[in-house]
Amino acid sequence: MWARLVGTPEPWLLLAGPRVRWSLAALAPGGGRMEEPGPGSLEVGDAPPAAKRRRLLAGEEKRPGRGERYVPPPRKRNPGVSFSETHFAETHYYFEGGLRKVRPYHFDFQTYCKGRWVGKSLLHVFSTEFRAQPIDYYRAAASAGRLRLNEQPVQDLGIVLKNNDFLRNTMHRHEPPVTAQPIRILVENDEVVVVDKPSSLPVHPCGRFRHNTVIFILGKEHNLKELHTIHRLDRMTSGVLIFAKTAEVSKRIDEQIRQRQLEKEYVCRVLGEFPENEVTCEEPILVVSYKVGVCRVDPKGKSCKTVFQRLSYNGKTSVVKCFPYTGRTHQIRVHLQFLGYPIVNDPIYNMEAWGPTKGKGGEINKTNEELLRALVEEHRSKQSLSILDISEEDLKPIVGSEECDRSGYCTKPVEIMSISTDSRRTEVSKDQKEAEILACSPNSDTRPETHEANPEGASSSGNQAGANPEGASSSGNQAGHTEEKDPLCEECKIVRQDPSPRELVMYLHALRYKGAEFEYNSKMPDWALEDWDES
Repeated sequence: MWARLVGTPEPWLLLAGPRVRWSLAALAPGGGRMEEPGPGSLEVGDAPPAAKRRRLLAGEEKRPGRGERYVPPPRKRNPGVSFSETHFAETHYYFEGGLRKVRPYHFDFQTYCKGRWVGKSLLHVFSTEFRAQPIDYYRAAASAGRLRLNEQPVQDLGIVLKNNDFLRNTMHRHEPPVTAQPIRILVENDEVVVVDKPSSLPVHPCGRFRHNTVIFILGKEHNLKELHTIHRLDRMTSGVLIFAKTAEVSKRIDEQIRQRQLEKEYVCRVLGEFPENEVTCEEPILVVSYKVGVCRVDPKGKSCKTVFQRLSYNGKTSVVKCFPYTGRTHQIRVHLQFLGYPIVNDPIYNMEAWGPTKGKGGEINKTNEELLRALVEEHRSKQSLSILDISEEDLKPIVGSEECDRSGYCTKPVEIMSISTDSRRTEVSKDQKEAEILACSPNSDTRPETHEANPEGASSSGNQAGANPEGASSSGNQAGHTEEKDPLCEECKIVRQDPSPRELVMYLHALRYKGAEFEYNSKMPDWALEDWDES
């Protein structure tokens, strides 16, 4: 145990050179010498940990020289991200036209300085990597106190970034609407929560979605928190979704998945008359774009296997059961496209952008870049880009900045960090792992409190954060809900046409999941019934 550092230095400090002793002294509350015991002084157990002592002795831990900007050490990471009431209270839901909507809210996007940014100015980083907005936007955001570096307002975008710099950007966040269909609880016990996920809902926060996700709705409306995601479903896929309540249960089921002991059964409705005999597809699948979410059959892809069985045919479309033996991204959808029977309303794999045969047999005759551009152009012509959930930052490199600006789509505020996380574990890219999801600070001096007018009888759940940057105003919408207007938010100036509830349903449903010790089933969706009327 370390004794107090009072007057006489500890033996290990005497072994250090003058540079190291200066470095440690600079860390002391007195700013140059060790203080007598008292508030803020080094008490027993406060001496540097062993790893840091070794760095001090080696001369690796240095304080900045005179005139240099000090960067605090990085914060301790929380290995498991868990959402709390603070996160749930950022905003609230309301329901309109068969859709679940989220009231726009202010949110902090946060990231540590990337290695490639070190030595470059904020102005350079914003102008080269965050081109969704003109540089004047970032100057205005800095003037309004929206940009903070190491929790200090950024006064000059010419400031040069250093390793461990912590950036915070306060944004006015708009989420796309999702279906108003409720999340049905199939099973809940001490070990798991199993739900029937509606189409259009992401499982966890990702891209533009945060509150309109299964994780947040379960936490806000069902008080089900700290859930572990066992498996995932595409945003447009409905059906059985399993969460574990403890890490032990999660690991046990994860092991079954790794050992291929989990049986999965899906049902879909496809174009054309699917063969009556069982069909097996083992074509390898390659991811074309993670950001846009597009895959294709390619010899360089990952091996996979899906077995299909036809249930019915009504003269136009077929209902097919699908048994995926692997879990590749969009596996069922890509294999059905390759076989020539795409899902009827698949917003990616049943599009003219794939060519005259819509990708049957792998015949595409386009480069990946040409394919992505064609998909975006087709959706833009149909005013359905929101279905793809492509951020403006990802869209501009595909269609070009000028065309994107003319489309009126790429007008949302920049996001410093795109966050993808579930309630306990995060599967993200190398860059995204540097992001931390922390609660917004409602008492920040640049975000004075405002109050929402929620008319009596309005359908909503949750609470608003009660915090918005200075200058934000409010106006009512058709449902009588107060909408904040942010002077820096371009999205606030645009009126978008809502998708219809029918457009948010894709005919692919996870019907059954069976493991060594469990079996969970959902009912057959209406569109899969033999007497279903397509009109």
